Amino acid sequence: MKLAVLALAALAAIAAPVNALVRIPLHARKHLNPRTDSGVNGLKHLEGPWWSVEGANGVPVVINDFNNAQYYGPVEVGTPGQTFNVIFDSGSSNLWVPGVSCGENCGLHPLYDSSKSSTYRQNGTKFEIMYGSGPVSGFLSDDDVTWGGLVVKQQRFAEVNVVSGLGLAYEVGHFDGILGMAFQTISVDGIPTVYDNLVRQGAVNSTQFAFYLSATDGSVGELTLGGYDSTHFQGELEWVPLISETYWEVKLAGLTLGGVPVTNATKAVIDTGTSILAGPSADVKAIAEKLGATPFPLNPAEYTIDCSLIPSLPVLTVRLGNKEFNLAGSDYVLDVEGVCLFGMTGIDMPAPRGPLWIMGDVFIRKYYTVFDSAGVGRVGFAPVA
Repeated sequence: MKLAVLALAALAAIAAPVNALVRIPLHARKHLNPRTDSGVNGLKHLEGPWWSVEGANGVPVVINDFNNAQYYGPVEVGTPGQTFNVIFDSGSSNLWVPGVSCGENCGLHPLYDSSKSSTYRQNGTKFEIMYGSGPVSGFLSDDDVTWGGLVVKQQRFAEVNVVSGLGLAYEVGHFDGILGMAFQTISVDGIPTVYDNLVRQGAVNSTQFAFYLSATDGSVGELTLGGYDSTHFQGELEWVPLISETYWEVKLAGLTLGGVPVTNATKAVIDTGTSILAGPSADVKAIAEKLGATPFPLNPAEYTIDCSLIPSLPVLTVRLGNKEFNLAGSDYVLDVEGVCLFGMTGIDMPAPRGPLWIMGDVFIRKYYTVFDSAGVGRVGFAPVA
């Protein structure tokens, strides 16, 4: 995982002009194992410093959804643009796409070809990022990146040519790369993020971006750049301040199952790049046992549960800051082709970074989420409409 803070003045949500709103569609792909596509051990960086209308403020970007397992959307690299579907990941900070030097190792994924771009600038510095499943490596390049129609001039990114560390997650995945939306302080090589550069270059006039993740298989979600869209949520946003200028990390004031406390961890990371919830292994195991979930045969770190139990499962209450957010059994259990997977897995972060919980897509699907890096930073939540 990773993060980096920008102390930029955010404009009031209602004040942003329509041309500052960018909507990016987010699509999600069906997958037999939701976590291994974009989950903690599949695509989470665990080493190093650790997706215009009335009522909307920002630029919309469609996010594709396939069985609530992997959310991705398009970006273009180079001039003319070469299109890649990337996971918009609030738990990491670098942009990488497969390059031509990856060849057959990248399977059927499109490959970035610098020779076809008039805005390419050579860099060549070696790049490597370590995920829970293994490393991804290549080298750095500079080129223009177009995101939701907005152009970032000379964004530094990685052309990846070794993807074996991702295993099956990449071979069968519909995503071609990852666009990190965390903070620069945890960016490999200290590279400014794409969103940081959008703000710095004046392409958007707000530090805010927001995620609406669809909960219907094959439906479309939305990432809004430069603000948020109030038509996607009910009531008012509940703002929770950041406690760290690393990840989008907030205070976890409590986690209860049916009103009974189930963890002593006091920190939570809000992470769009993790499909489910993740927490200390001992806590997750105890929760799974209470619910009657059993280890998944192909991966004992994950659990299945009898689908008929879903209506009777207790409410999982997440307390962030001084706000409470509830998840019903139907929220934290995923029905994947008739197999019900418990939407929680164990992850043990050593001190001082951990112990902590990761609030992934299982949480964000239920609560529209706004990220704001202005000042000390904050995250806003509201029930999806």
